[in-house]
Amino acid sequence: MHTFFEYNWQVRDEWFTWCNQLTTEELLKYRIGGVGGILYTLFHVIDVEHSWLRAIVGKDDLVVPFAEYDTLEGIRFLSDTYRKEIKEFLPKILAESTNQLVTVAWDEKNYRKNDILHHVIAHEIHHIGQLSVWAREVELKPISADFLGREFTSMK
Repeated sequence: MHTFFEYNWQVRDEWFTWCNQLTTEELLKYRIGGVGGILYTLFHVIDVEHSWLRAIVGKDDLVVPFAEYDTLEGIRFLSDTYRKEIKEFLPKILAESTNQLVTVAWDEKNYRKNDILHHVIAHEIHHIGQLSVWAREVELKPISADFLGREFTSMK
């Protein structure tokens, strides 16, 4: 499962580079579908990943306003900061029982850790698909979502 986190991070980083082609106005522009615009979508996947994984290890959710990170540089910084934290506890998460029940602050239900991990991975892939649609709308080639042909440190 670690490989799928690496995949999402790799594709996300490629989208950050892709975003350099657009103005801040285009990155912030509201678009139909998804959660709004390009930058907000990237913010959203970063926030969701971080929130769910912190919940698994019993840490409080950190609610950060989008307005504090509403630039490409801000979103990259947030992604890098959260990823460093996640990389510290992800091996422990993946080594423990996948049937462990997790309680989150934003929902009354309990979720199995394994279901959360799958949700977080699929959630980002879903939103990356939305970014691809928007890339075509602005007449730019989207980032490849291909899994094959990529190199991952967890596979070495």
